[in-house]
Amino acid sequence: MIAQINYLTNIRLGPGAISEIDEILKGLGVGKSLIVTDRGLTSSGMIESIMAAMKGEKAIYDGTPANPTEDAVEEAVAVYRQHRCDGIVAIGGGSSIDLAKAVALMVTHEAPLRQYAAIYGGVGKIHKMVPLVAVPTTAGTGSEVGRACLISLRDGRKLGFLSPHMLPDVAVCDPELTRSLPPMLTAATGMDAIAHCVETYLSPKINPPADAIALDGLRRASRHLVRAVTDGNDMEARQEMMIAALEGALAFQKGLGGVHSMSHALGGVERLKLHHGTLNAVLLPTVLRFNEGYCGDKYDHLKAAMGLSPDADLAAEFERLNQTLGMPENLRAMGVTPDLLQDMAQYSQEDHSTATNPRPATAADFHEMLSQAMG
Repeated sequence: MIAQINYLTNIRLGPGAISEIDEILKGLGVGKSLIVTDRGLTSSGMIESIMAAMKGEKAIYDGTPANPTEDAVEEAVAVYRQHRCDGIVAIGGGSSIDLAKAVALMVTHEAPLRQYAAIYGGVGKIHKMVPLVAVPTTAGTGSEVGRACLISLRDGRKLGFLSPHMLPDVAVCDPELTRSLPPMLTAATGMDAIAHCVETYLSPKINPPADAIALDGLRRASRHLVRAVTDGNDMEARQEMMIAALEGALAFQKGLGGVHSMSHALGGVERLKLHHGTLNAVLLPTVLRFNEGYCGDKYDHLKAAMGLSPDADLAAEFERLNQTLGMPENLRAMGVTPDLLQDMAQYSQEDHSTATNPRPATAADFHEMLSQAMG
């Protein structure tokens, strides 16, 4: 059975949900869609099967990089305009969905892109955009139900763009589309979902519904991620991870924290091409240790959601989970070098996620955390 959920945006959830894509586009008044995706999906044949369900006209941009860039936004905008599209369908992981959001922004707003970044006061400058449908093929970022996108600008800064207008009009969450996701990507994107649930819950903002959603997402992910990694055809685990991913993003209304401050900064280092979910996995234990003692009884609630004993060391439990999943041991193993840390610490302190970290963090604090995460 395909569920229809309305919470911030319209979500179609369940095996086979992709069969409704044509009906969805017609309902939004889209006559010609720009499909935003990546070359991995076009070469796999998955895009062709999805396009077959779309009866209307369509164009395609499949140049999405691992971390979406300002250059890629401009390339996709050019394709949109060249083919006179009137709506966008994002198919893929968080990178494709984030890129599609930025494209929807820039086909309706004046350049340059930078002025719309949250840290530059851009939130209020963003108004209504073209229709956008998000079709996730991973279970991690939750970008399909999030109000933000992250884009690496030409100066190397990875910045957040936030607005209720950036929410996709419809999210089509079909766990069948994640069946072929390789184990390591399943693990990394799954840890991204877990980091979202943890950080949104720990945010000091008051939002009880978001807290409940975040805890439920963590409960589902902690019980099903290893299963999904071990057996990609375990569709119960795949669906539970897809639910956990969208729940983590539904709770974004509370903001994130230091894990994301640092992963956003490090994700902007073009030469390293670091995976966002993997960064979150590696950084999470360090930030949990930094925040301990500043979250009231919330660590106890996180442990309960994960089925841990009250005296468990939460940071150590996530280190063990990372090891089970085959995540890198530390930032050094991911190619991060000490010469980067000073700039990364400053960028982290300036990131929009820092404001909702439960413990105030300075650039010096971030430098210390980055140093610890180097191993």
